[in-house]
Amino acid sequence: MTSQSQGIQQLLQAEKRAKDKLEEAKKRKGKRLKQAKEEAIVEIDHYRLQREKEFRHKQTGAMGSQGNLSAKIEEQTTETIRNLTGSYHKNMEGMMKKLLNTICDISPEIHPNFKYEV
Repeated sequence: MTSQSQGIQQLLQAEKRAKDKLEEAKKRKGKRLKQAKEEAIVEIDHYRLQREKEFRHKQTGAMGSQGNLSAKIEEQTTETIRNLTGSYHKNMEGMMKKLLNTICDISPEIHPNFKYEV
């Protein structure tokens, strides 16, 4: 009977060791799952930041070109207005003199078709 009780004791000890190893394996698995989840979150965040950076870069490129285009058009319009204003101020006095001379300097002449009879 002693050998049977020793055998039972050994089986119980083996069962306890197996249970302990199983518990330890479950804990390691839980830790590894937690660690894998954290690593996945970090990787997802990194990927998201990278994609957002690319999006902002493309958005800036698209919106920036429109902004540059409108700025370029504004600059051209301002330049054209400046040129027209300068041309107006430069030629205004000469044109006014020509108009006044044409209107005010009248040289009376008899029309060639007019027949004077006495």
